[in-house]
Amino acid sequence: MHDIKAIRENPEAFDAALALRGDAPMSSSLLALDEARRAKIAASETAQADQKRAAKEVGAAKAKGDEAEFERLRALVGEKKAEVAAMQTEAKALDAELTDALARIANLPAEDVPQGADEDDNVEVARWGTPREMDFTPVEHFDIQGVAASMDFSTAAKISGARFVMLKGAVARIHRALAQLMINTHVDENGLTEVNSPVLVRDEAMYGTDKLPKFGEDSYQTTNGWWLVPTSEVPLTYSVAGDTLAEADLPIRMTAHTLCFRSEAGSAGKDTSGMLRQHQFEKVEMVSVTHPDESDTEQKRMLRCAEGLLEKLGIPYRTVVLCTGDMGFGARRTFDIEAWIPGQNTYREISSVSTTGAFQARRMNARFKPADGGRPQFVHTLNGSGLAVGRCLIAVLENGQQADGSVVLPDVLAPYLGGKTTLTAEGALA
Repeated sequence: MHDIKAIRENPEAFDAALALRGDAPMSSSLLALDEARRAKIAASETAQADQKRAAKEVGAAKAKGDEAEFERLRALVGEKKAEVAAMQTEAKALDAELTDALARIANLPAEDVPQGADEDDNVEVARWGTPREMDFTPVEHFDIQGVAASMDFSTAAKISGARFVMLKGAVARIHRALAQLMINTHVDENGLTEVNSPVLVRDEAMYGTDKLPKFGEDSYQTTNGWWLVPTSEVPLTYSVAGDTLAEADLPIRMTAHTLCFRSEAGSAGKDTSGMLRQHQFEKVEMVSVTHPDESDTEQKRMLRCAEGLLEKLGIPYRTVVLCTGDMGFGARRTFDIEAWIPGQNTYREISSVSTTGAFQARRMNARFKPADGGRPQFVHTLNGSGLAVGRCLIAVLENGQQADGSVVLPDVLAPYLGGKTTLTAEGALA
């Protein structure tokens, strides 16, 4: 959510920042709404003062026995009361219109975000590992011999339709092991607090984390009004909604492993094969709530948490900073980590780490009280995948595939797999 006061003070800067995202200028229409709202509020306050003054004079007229004046003033009080009510209703409607308009405008990019139109203009900032030389043509995850029988798309389609999968046996266990590794690493090494959060949330939580009103079609809603979370960013971040935290309590660092649900609206024809783009998937999320002065440093720390997991698994990756035209709606700056996927001979996104600044905090009124006793300020919120479990499974299977259809698994998973380090061509752990 944007601060109308900041737009009022520097509309040119606001429009210039929107232009970096490819959006048209909006300050003039916003300020016109704001001016109309403020004028209606001022007129309401004037009418209310007239009402109070006339009400006092009614008593005086009554005491003097001036019946005509008494009736005139009493009628005036009634008129002013109706006038005040009408103006307050109009002011409230204008305020709601302004709030809705502000809620539909994307966050402004940080000054260091590269300018660009789409993903082709993203800038690589780091690369780790070297893709393995294979003396055979690598296949995609669902075509690996040892995987195929345990990655059942046809049964899932019979149950739920397209973009679902049923994992079985050893592959299901590897998937679970990856999630356990991620959570344990974040808790034991990265200092995050594990949270078991709801996956059904109210409108307020979706709105506060900028998923509503503009992107409702991207998520699923139950018949009684709950939303299925697109990511546990929603419940974790919204957990501080309406709070005024002590500065000493910051930063708050949380992680959760949950099911996530996305309608994939607008993605028809994209990644229709395999597990890359599903309606239901699992993700380990990281969320930080920080002091504004620390949010940029916190984003780099979160990025290293996610990168470190891929390094543990031995998965080559590259990190890119998204350009202004490719960033998500609520992001101020985003780093994407892309894992090497041999079956597609390319890097694919496996994590996004974003800072939203005060954008979400203003929507959900999350503040902190400075230690020096100053006025409460909005916190900054950050979120990042640490990691997408299904996509991580794809990366592990494809990078470890062998010519005979087996898969050599990362050693770091052995403690979660009963010491086993290989998925055989027959689909068993060995």
